[in-house]
Amino acid sequence: MTLSSSLNAGVAGLSANASRLASISDNIANSSTAGYKRVQTDFHSMVISSSGGNYTAGGVRATTTRLIDERGSLISTTNPTDLAVRGRGMLPVASVTEVGASTAEPNMMLTTTGSFRTNSDGMLTTESGLVLLGWPANADGSIPSFPRGTSSGLEPVQFNVTQLTGEPTTSVDLGINLPAASTISGAAGDVENLPIEYYDNLGNTENIEIAFTPTVPGAGASNEWTMVITDSASGGAVIGEYVMTFTDSQSAGGALATVTTTSGGTYDSTTGSAIVNVAGGPMEINIGEIGSSAGITQLANQFNTAGVTKDGSPVGTFTGVEVGADGLVHASYDNGASRVVYQVPLVDMANPNGMISLDSQTYMPSNDSGAYYLWDAGDGPTGEVRGYAREESKTDVATELTNMIQTQRAYSSSAKIVQTVDEMLQETTNIKR
Repeated sequence: MTLSSSLNAGVAGLSANASRLASISDNIANSSTAGYKRVQTDFHSMVISSSGGNYTAGGVRATTTRLIDERGSLISTTNPTDLAVRGRGMLPVASVTEVGASTAEPNMMLTTTGSFRTNSDGMLTTESGLVLLGWPANADGSIPSFPRGTSSGLEPVQFNVTQLTGEPTTSVDLGINLPAASTISGAAGDVENLPIEYYDNLGNTENIEIAFTPTVPGAGASNEWTMVITDSASGGAVIGEYVMTFTDSQSAGGALATVTTTSGGTYDSTTGSAIVNVAGGPMEINIGEIGSSAGITQLANQFNTAGVTKDGSPVGTFTGVEVGADGLVHASYDNGASRVVYQVPLVDMANPNGMISLDSQTYMPSNDSGAYYLWDAGDGPTGEVRGYAREESKTDVATELTNMIQTQRAYSSSAKIVQTVDEMLQETTNIKR
């Protein structure tokens, strides 16, 4: 009977609009929730085949979709580990309760933003109980090769906040100028001394002493110097001796012409450096390439050592952590050193909207979302990780209020259909009287 189908259609309309009102309520309630993804309710007509000139109402069906692939605006914060993804991709996280209660691999969940801070165990966690996951780095800061189609290589990002660190000096760049007048006939032949402080493997301070002795000819100019390197940690022993000549050509005046190795590591003309052995191990001394104005030069000026640089750092304590746009997690120390300790990948899949929605703006991959892949931030289709930033809610309150008015009208109209069908059925019943 068509009246019965009308009643069913009215009831279906009430149910569908109630579902839409529920999604609107959630959207408005989370208008200030960072990283919240708006829920969209769509209506689909239900058509029942009719015959004999009579039409049978099929009603309506409502489906809801959380628009996970839509991104909110990024806002700046003052916390370096407030993280947000600008562009495609999601951050891998896990439940801190699950991490602490079991030695098994935690279930990977995904989010687009989070306010992370170190907890009592040194893990980067949020107030809602999520811990950031990443790949651990090697001791030298490089990231090993991990499988990209699974989360098996991910670990909680964790720091030893009481750890001390020190970086030994392994490289020294000699950006200096030797006075050309010292190699001219009749010059005093004064030796130029250059002490360079470096850090050994335990963070102790040591020195290498570099003595530059000019060759004074009987006539003209030799443009030649002898460089002798000694190490205080080796009792002042000579660890390298080199004879350098400089060109006085019009095109490259003052640049290195030749370097002859007397002792120590052989000078490599392709890199412009020689490797000498201090007490703690090898150290690269960068002299400069042949014909280049970078490195050691000999010009008509005074002895100048302003361009000497070296790596390494003294012992320092942990002070904080930052995450770069490439997802590399840097631990900072009070000695100015910074070390890569983790890499946070970005997870991407074919259909982000097919993921299972969980609490705290987290999502879990499913069959509907498709297989996921762990990318380096900025590679492939993924965007970049932004520190000092949070993602705002995707809810637009004005739009939701407008939708609520429309839903209210549609719900009232569906209720009117039920009321009208009831009155018509009453009229049908009254025919018997």
